[in-house]
Amino acid sequence: MISFYTVMEAVIAFFLVAGGTFALIGSLGLARLQDFYMRLHGPSKTTTLGVGCSLIGSMIYFSLTNHTLSLQELLITIFLFVTAPVSAHMLAKCALHQKLPHHDRTQGHPEELDEELEDPDTGTPSSTPAP
Repeated sequence: MISFYTVMEAVIAFFLVAGGTFALIGSLGLARLQDFYMRLHGPSKTTTLGVGCSLIGSMIYFSLTNHTLSLQELLITIFLFVTAPVSAHMLAKCALHQKLPHHDRTQGHPEELDEELEDPDTGTPSSTPAP
C-alpha cells in the first residue's frame, strides 16, 4: 500500500518539475524572441508560473515536515501573481510611450506606434494610420 508521504513526495516533485519547466520556457522566450513586446511575455507569464509552482511545492514540503501550515510561501506566491502582471503592463505602456520599434510578427497594431503621415495637398499631418 502506498503511504501518504509517498503520494505527497510525488505531488511535491510534480510541482518542482513543473516550476522548473515553466521557468526554462520563460527564460528561453526571453532570450530568443525578437523584440521587447514579445520578450515581455516570457518573464511575465511563464516564469511567474514557474516560480509559483516551485513555491507551492516548497509550501507543501515545509508544511509536512514542520507539521504546521507554512504561510510564507503562500504570501510570496500571492504577491508574485498580483505584481507580475501589473509590472508587465507598466513596462508595455512605457515602451509604447517611448515608441520602441516592433518586429513585423508582433501581433496587434497600437495607435501609439503609428507614424504621422503628411497630407501631400496641405502639408499637415493626417490622421490615417500607417498600414
